[in-house]
Amino acid sequence: MRWRPQRRNVFASLQVSPGSERSRVDRWRYFTTGKNYASSGNISAAITVSSFMIEERAPMGWQPTDELAQAVALEVLLHGPLGRSEIARRLDLAPATLTRISTELIRSGLLVEAPQAARRGTGRPSIPLDVVPEAHHFIGVKLSGDTVMCAVTDLRADVLEYREVPLVSRDPEDVVAQIDGLIRDARAMRTIDAVGIGLGGVVTRDGVVRSAPFLDWTDVPLAGLVEEHSALPTFAANDLTAFTEAQHWFGLGTGHANFATLTLGVGIGYGCIANGRLLANADSGVGLVGHWPLDPLGPPCTRGHRGCAEAMLTIPAIERDVSTALGRPVSWAEVLDLAIAGDPAADRIVAASARALGRLVAAVANLTAPDLIVLGGEGVGLASAAFDAVQAGIEEHRDPRASEVRVELTAGENESWCRGAAVIAIQGYVLSRQRLVR
Repeated sequence: MRWRPQRRNVFASLQVSPGSERSRVDRWRYFTTGKNYASSGNISAAITVSSFMIEERAPMGWQPTDELAQAVALEVLLHGPLGRSEIARRLDLAPATLTRISTELIRSGLLVEAPQAARRGTGRPSIPLDVVPEAHHFIGVKLSGDTVMCAVTDLRADVLEYREVPLVSRDPEDVVAQIDGLIRDARAMRTIDAVGIGLGGVVTRDGVVRSAPFLDWTDVPLAGLVEEHSALPTFAANDLTAFTEAQHWFGLGTGHANFATLTLGVGIGYGCIANGRLLANADSGVGLVGHWPLDPLGPPCTRGHRGCAEAMLTIPAIERDVSTALGRPVSWAEVLDLAIAGDPAADRIVAASARALGRLVAAVANLTAPDLIVLGGEGVGLASAAFDAVQAGIEEHRDPRASEVRVELTAGENESWCRGAAVIAIQGYVLSRQRLVR
């Protein structure tokens, strides 16, 4: 079924005069609106936070009074708790300006003074500023071909509750109804501010699913349909995009202007943050890295490519090869257990795949020069089970004069995908609350 999208783009920006003190927050951070607003003199605007009487809070929103207050609030959200002097240094603000802004933000309830002060030297202790993560709650939904996974998170995307249920149908209306049911269950326990949805496929910034092969969808306005049912701000994105943004805002990529992500599972995903912003275009979500050549003598993939990333690194492919070698069905967990225990067939296949993973890591490092590469997804156990082989693959394709490639592993649970979807909701909610005083 083909749907006609009716959803508007909620993102906007506020022009800032070049050379003004406000424009000095350009060094602050880039956001996932698909544009480099900071370098162009624009600051993406404005946010919301509620009062800190969490039990009976009014949904007053996170609404700094101007773009400087916006920058301060976001800096604290992303990196807090932070002392005032550190905030002023990061944003190049005069102390008097920061004092005015922080006083306003504390008075509004958007920021609070952290309970423990940090003492430096013999002077007065510095009282850091922070947000109250529990003041807001978000829902992150991950869709696969047969399951709906759902997590409730706080303002910093820490998972508070997780559920998953089987899809009753792949029909868009049925899927939306299931998502709405999960949202209703969550709202019975907490006030929810926004919803994020991640899925494999091509998804526009307006939340229209252009194509999702696992669901057999074309042009489904998923975010708009869920928002219509739930009456909550709803945002949708490719699941790898969501995972990468979660690492960018609240994960291993925090503080890094340049890093990459690789995810292993049913497919292979690649994401890149360059100069503080996500690299994305109309092809994002197609899964092009899946057919990157890694071993000319390796097994063929579903399209006949021999030794590509799909054939060497995906869970189904490795399960198939080990099952064939052992003459019986073998699950992913058993594959890893057998390899670690030294089973000859499993160890050989897992080592070959891990070495191929190292080659892919080296290619990413050579081509994009990231500060680090984050490995995730439900198949990330491949790297931990045979890390020496991964390292050998990196060294095989990395010039010895080049710097060491920093690789970090994340948990492979489904909650990490839901957390990514929740970050899409947090970003959309924060960046679309246009309530600035001009």
